[in-house]
Amino acid sequence: MADLVSRRDWNARAPRGDYTQLDSTRGVKVHYTGGRVDPGIVGDHNGCVSLVQSIQRGHMDGNGWVDIGYSFVACPHRKVFVGRGLHHLPAANGAGLNAGHYAVLGLVGNAGLVQPPDGVLHGILDAIDHLRERGDAGMEIKGHRDGYATDCPGEALYAWVRRGAPRPGGGDGGTTPPEAPPFPGRLLKYPPVMRGEDVRTWQVQMRERGWDLEADGAYGGGSRDVCRRFQRNQGIEVDGVVGPTTWRLSWEAPMP
Repeated sequence: MADLVSRRDWNARAPRGDYTQLDSTRGVKVHYTGGRVDPGIVGDHNGCVSLVQSIQRGHMDGNGWVDIGYSFVACPHRKVFVGRGLHHLPAANGAGLNAGHYAVLGLVGNAGLVQPPDGVLHGILDAIDHLRERGDAGMEIKGHRDGYATDCPGEALYAWVRRGAPRPGGGDGGTTPPEAPPFPGRLLKYPPVMRGEDVRTWQVQMRERGWDLEADGAYGGGSRDVCRRFQRNQGIEVDGVVGPTTWRLSWEAPMP
């Protein structure tokens, strides 16, 4: 887990008003600054602090927001700055879209520091883990441009998001994805409830991926709903049916 940099530690300004309560979200949207980021911050954490302070000033004094628009900010030193924090509505996702996802900024831009260092990627994922554990964030990891007309989070970060936001290096070098077991030969779908060891095998795998699903060997409404959300995350047809493609991706798609 990255080091959390408290608002006090980065000398954040106090918000100008009350935050809107955010009980839970479907997940997290990833952002970049949209401007030039000095590559020198990679070797100077004080530069990261100054940049986050500058972003807050722009959001409060330029945009008229009550505070910095992001929930958390990840820097190249694998440190995560607390922005609006847990259970507070962000402002950076776009009008009408903020309630659906927390907003996490990676300190890269469209010039200067463009390619996200591993520390930024780790920091984003550490922030996401924190939001899931403490902020009732769902499993989705999206880019700001998903659902909003913007270049954010930039080509490099968005390509990483589209690959499933893998952690740099991975637990075993991150080069060889796990291989799915052979497709069982029948489509798993509901209704009616389908039962069998093939169902249980898929449910156990989805639990390993972090989904809240009982591995009872019965493919009912709960399994179908998890399947649909997983398919949506993977950008494939959302039909709630575990066919050959969904089965394979359940093992071989990068873990969030």
